[in-house]
Amino acid sequence: MLHDVTLNTTFRGPRRFEVEGADIARTFALDAGVSRSRAQLIWDSVALNSTPSIGLYKEPEVALCTAGICLDVVGFQYGLLSAAMRKAITDAYPRLGMKKKMTGCFCHMVETAPETTYDNFLRDFGMRYVPGYGGPSSVDLVMNAPFES
Repeated sequence: MLHDVTLNTTFRGPRRFEVEGADIARTFALDAGVSRSRAQLIWDSVALNSTPSIGLYKEPEVALCTAGICLDVVGFQYGLLSAAMRKAITDAYPRLGMKKKMTGCFCHMVETAPETTYDNFLRDFGMRYVPGYGGPSSVDLVMNAPFES
């Protein structure tokens, strides 16, 4: 439930929104009496929810959270749900312009904390929707590393 607590138009960083949100969720869980190990699973679930190439291979709780969020946001494994099930879900939980609202939040993050976007999916939103956005690519980082070879 707290995986997108920082996905809003007031986000300012200084770290990636997933990490900022993971810290908030872990603190919330610890304050509610959740064990440290379960609180760490919550942290991993929130921090990795937009990185399925890692989250899907973590503990079952993290993988399930990642898979559910990826289904909700990008349609990951959408075809595994019947048309009737998809309709029942979206009737019960309407999307309410989710794509447009998320794009607005993502672009806000790119504009206000661009340093948090260079190594993740927010870079794509910056490149497509935010005039003048740019930053170092992974190639730049490797080629400009202070080593001889």
